[in-house]
Amino acid sequence: MVQRLLQPGEIEALDHNAIPRLLLPHPASLYQARAARLRALAAGEVPGIPVEEALKGYLTLMACVADAQHTVVTRLGATGVALPANEELKLAHDHNMPPLPATGTRPAVWLGVFASLLDALEAAKDAPPQLAPAVASLRATPSAELEGIADAILGSFDEGADPLRAPFIAAALQVTWSLMAGQLDAAWAQPLVTSTLCPVCGSHPVASVVRIGGQSQGYRYLHCSVCESEWHMVRVKCSCCESNGKIAYQGLIGKDEDPQLENEAAAKAGKPGYKNIDPSKVARAETCDDCHTYRKIFNQEHDFHVEPVADDLASMMLDVLVSEAGYARASGNPLLWLKEDA
Repeated sequence: MVQRLLQPGEIEALDHNAIPRLLLPHPASLYQARAARLRALAAGEVPGIPVEEALKGYLTLMACVADAQHTVVTRLGATGVALPANEELKLAHDHNMPPLPATGTRPAVWLGVFASLLDALEAAKDAPPQLAPAVASLRATPSAELEGIADAILGSFDEGADPLRAPFIAAALQVTWSLMAGQLDAAWAQPLVTSTLCPVCGSHPVASVVRIGGQSQGYRYLHCSVCESEWHMVRVKCSCCESNGKIAYQGLIGKDEDPQLENEAAAKAGKPGYKNIDPSKVARAETCDDCHTYRKIFNQEHDFHVEPVADDLASMMLDVLVSEAGYARASGNPLLWLKEDA
């Protein structure tokens, strides 16, 4: 890792109240938490994110994928995917470029990560019936074809990203990049010219999240769809075009839902983290009338267990309603690739 060591006098001079610009991923716990959240969403246990019956099976399938990601991360360890050479990191740093670019030459080890992911999926207990044929099909896919789908995923191209295989390949890419990103120094990474792209790998965010705890309390972070890093962006600012003049928020709440009743029910069920939630503010779409796009924002202040990738995947009802209102989604979810006519 390329970084300048601080001298004792410089350490004391640091502003310990400053907003953390970058939150690097913790792969050892990230995917396990995602799997638990996906299962809670599929079971209808998350107030504020109503899940349609047709989507519950897919959320359960993706929970198995997250479990497999956790298994692979555990096997590889924190340094299981090596960082690029110091010279490459320094060059990127000196030119304010992402140190771990998602586009361009990929670490060859990603195919090994993908194979390990399939092994973990094959050994999964209580897996949905559609998983076995999916794994068999993925094992039969030639490496050149896998590389082509990976190109489409990392380049955010719908064309070439086979919707049946892309989520599994994306999962392997997430493991590969998150393990690399987790080895960086957050203070060393440079912000990009634009704050709408990940400063670690240059990818688009999947969603944004308002965090709680420590120096991140109440601040909004964009969550990267590839390396799982999060970077700070002020609230009430479009995460697509960066304007702040015509921002609005759209939310979901059932006509019979009442926050007080939801909280009481959650408390009786002994679910931690739901004490003071307002279901209507857990998941919202931040819309911009300048660029006519939207991106979802999830609020940990109203649900401690918010998980951006899982919650974005489960809140498709919000996508439908906001799209019908004339807004285009700013970027996709790596675990869901729809055909153009879908």
